[in-house]
Amino acid sequence: MEERIRSIESLLENALDYSKTTFELVKLKLIDKVSDIISSYIPLFVVFILFAFVLLFINIGLALFVGELLGNISYGFFAVGAGYFLIILIFYFFMRKWLKRILYNRVVRIISKEII
Repeated sequence: MEERIRSIESLLENALDYSKTTFELVKLKLIDKVSDIISSYIPLFVVFILFAFVLLFINIGLALFVGELLGNISYGFFAVGAGYFLIILIFYFFMRKWLKRILYNRVVRIISKEII
């Protein structure tokens, strides 16, 4: 009888060790996936920031040029701002779902890379 109790205790200890190990494995896999996603988006973020600076200076130059043509520099900034407002509206109504689908598919591909 005492041997059965020891074997049950041993079995319970093994089950507890297995569950702890499984939990640690899941945590490590999650950390791996999150770091994979972050590391794949950081270069895109850096390029985006650099592109934003280039675009900023081009827009300032364009606004100054258009303002000079219109006779008042502030009109140029208003015109460039209105142009970007139209681009934002077009993007919001027509391209938002498309971009969301692309980003969603990329994240799913990264997460399921190990499974497939």
